[in-house]
Amino acid sequence: MAITMQNFGLTWTDPDGTPRAAAVAYDKASAEDRKARLEAGDATHVEIIEAKPGELPKV
Repeated sequence: MAITMQNFGLTWTDPDGTPRAAAVAYDKASAEDRKARLEAGDATHVEIIEAKPGELPKV
């Protein structure tokens, strides 16, 4: 049985209005944790995006 790894990236807007994207891939649980921490730090428009291996989300 093959295990399929899903990769997720994040995009968000900093409190000063600068759009950002994660430079790393996360598993689902880690992406959700990072999203919560970004939102707690006043980031807005935080989105979890499914990504292919080696692919980074576009801002």
